[in-house]
Amino acid sequence: MLKELIDKFYLDKERDREQHHFYITDAGKCSRAIFFKFKNMPRKKMTPEILRMFDHGNYVQMQILNALFGLGIVRASEINIPPQQLISGRADAILTLDNELYVVDFKSMNSMIFQKLEAAKEENINQIQLYMHFFEIPKGILLYVNKNTLELKEFALNYNPALCENLLQDLAALKIKIEKNIVPLRLSGYPENWQCRYCQFKEICKITGQKEVSWEAFKKKVQEGEGLDFLNNNI
Repeated sequence: MLKELIDKFYLDKERDREQHHFYITDAGKCSRAIFFKFKNMPRKKMTPEILRMFDHGNYVQMQILNALFGLGIVRASEINIPPQQLISGRADAILTLDNELYVVDFKSMNSMIFQKLEAAKEENINQIQLYMHFFEIPKGILLYVNKNTLELKEFALNYNPALCENLLQDLAALKIKIEKNIVPLRLSGYPENWQCRYCQFKEICKITGQKEVSWEAFKKKVQEGEGLDFLNNNI
């Protein structure tokens, strides 16, 4: 009885998350997957268990943030980047260490992934680089938390303006494709790329093919029976 109610709560909350603008977490990610999110395409559904795991990760991060507040080094937490048209995002914290400001981003993961972690993940680097860019703070720290044991690993980074420029240029180009209804190229390394393995749009991407394609042409292809049956009522 309670299980069904709780599961429904998480599934309803996830269902309401339509995308209308870029998030910093989109930086460097598969353009095609982001395009499909903007078009609200049907996707492989997340289970209530996975959604609860995300929530659990947030609670772990709050615990770490409380410790940093106790140390008296937090200058701001859960702080939005300055408003601008292309992208939005919220950094976990800005700290002072040895009289220098740092942007800090927390990432939680299970023990299996944590134990193998020897360097900061590329997608996490992209995110914190953009936080450094928008806050004009030249130093950042990625703090990884093992959700099972609460072990910590940290990686300090310096601001990389060239990387940030490339990330923002890519998002600006994707914005044009979304507005012009052009489905982007398939991700390089498909289907072995790690993003492909975990993508909620696997089946749709397979139907679309490798090259860029008109959104209208893609919808026509599906409606003529070459796509998945369940898409016909959703595009």
